[in-house]
Amino acid sequence: MHFSAYDTQGFYDEMFEGNGKPRPHAGLLLETVESLSDGHLLRYKHAAERLLLQMGITFNVYGDTAGTERIFPFDLIPRIIPADEWDHIERGLKQRVHALNCFIDDIYHDQKILANGVIPRDVILSAASYREQCHGLNPPRRVWCHVTGTDLVRGGDGRYYVLEDNLRVPSGVSYVLENREVLKRIFPAVFEGLSVRPVAEYPSRLLETLESIAPLALSSPRVVLLTPGIYNSAYFEHSFLAQQMGIQLVEGRDLVVEGGGDVFMRTTKGMERVDVIYRRIDDDFLDPQAFRADSLLGVPGLMSAYKQGRVALANAPGNGVADDKVIYSYVPDMIRYYEGEDPILPNVPTYLCWRDDDRAYVLEHLAELVVKAANESGGYGMLVGPHSTEAQRQEFARKIEAQPRNYIAQPTLALSRVPTIVDDHFEGRHVDLRPYVLCGKDIYVVPGGLTRVAMKKGSLVVNSSQGGGSKDTWVLSHPQSQSQSQSQSQSGGGQQQ
Repeated sequence: MHFSAYDTQGFYDEMFEGNGKPRPHAGLLLETVESLSDGHLLRYKHAAERLLLQMGITFNVYGDTAGTERIFPFDLIPRIIPADEWDHIERGLKQRVHALNCFIDDIYHDQKILANGVIPRDVILSAASYREQCHGLNPPRRVWCHVTGTDLVRGGDGRYYVLEDNLRVPSGVSYVLENREVLKRIFPAVFEGLSVRPVAEYPSRLLETLESIAPLALSSPRVVLLTPGIYNSAYFEHSFLAQQMGIQLVEGRDLVVEGGGDVFMRTTKGMERVDVIYRRIDDDFLDPQAFRADSLLGVPGLMSAYKQGRVALANAPGNGVADDKVIYSYVPDMIRYYEGEDPILPNVPTYLCWRDDDRAYVLEHLAELVVKAANESGGYGMLVGPHSTEAQRQEFARKIEAQPRNYIAQPTLALSRVPTIVDDHFEGRHVDLRPYVLCGKDIYVVPGGLTRVAMKKGSLVVNSSQGGGSKDTWVLSHPQSQSQSQSQSQSGGGQQQ
């Protein structure tokens, strides 16, 4: 397979410049792929798929009558990010996550940002994920977003934009780790030649973050991962991360809050105290005494124990208020308010349908815009105007007019593309990028993230639930770091990816 017939078609391509010349950081990968004999890359592709199947890397699709479990599509051609580009992304993400933590803490305490008129009070109070039960909560270190997955896109101008923030229970990092394992086996020489920064330390970094928020000064706090169970779409990831961190995977029925407020886990050896819960359950189902009374997934009394400081929760309840896509549009204002500086990573321009002028414009230009519901995810509740039918646009117009607060609209971006294997040749497919940010004692950004790819030709929807797949993301080291890495490798101290 060769790239000679590959056409960027006018889109920003992560591997090739507009004239068809490979970008400087992609030359070695290009040479390696084109040096393979006919059919070799396809054999690699099939081997990777078998490997992923053996690893059990799957996800569940709700409402799929053909079967609930699927293999996550994976493409062998990675997305490569040069060191200087990554430095910019990393600074922007740290700035953004710090401001979001300040915002959430403010919203559930003094609400200064509302009093100063930076964000309309009604926008916050009408958010579906705003939780009155969380007023006055003081999470350890005043950190509300311990694990964040922020979705970035690169537009036709070559700049990175923030598409949305995922602060509640962001998923997908297990695919980052497993994708890397697959490509390490397939392109080992390219890894060495390009000095790709490692991602394998994420589980230990995550555990360190979780242990840092334990409510008591314990040398070895007990951490567990709380899952809704095997039918959850991200159950593979829950079990994978628990195994990688060496902690227990539990369901709500495995935990109990004793009369004094401490949380215990049922084990074959009796009851054992739990200090930190990495919860992968939404707020609504976390505690039937505090949120939804009909929840069978949560732990009765858990919020009371949390408020008493007997147990730590990550992510903190109530932080989903910043996941709201309407409130997303105010994050640049939050950054200026709390950080005193302009955003490093800009938002995608956004129309708020609760504003009369914005709504009128959106309704007149539905065929050109992407319309999103404020609290949906996974590609649901969305209209991609250029790919929609007249009936679909009429349906969304009715929804917007009925609930204007619940909808935003954004221009249809020409998302960047990466060459992707299609049958026996390469075609460009649109991608986004979800880096993962850990926040405890400090803020750590995993070097890379989940590159999601729209496997359908021309599609802009990258979500796995909508047929999307993934690619490995290679962040390159700086030349100085690369020289040091090579010296260590030659002396037997090479770094594992």
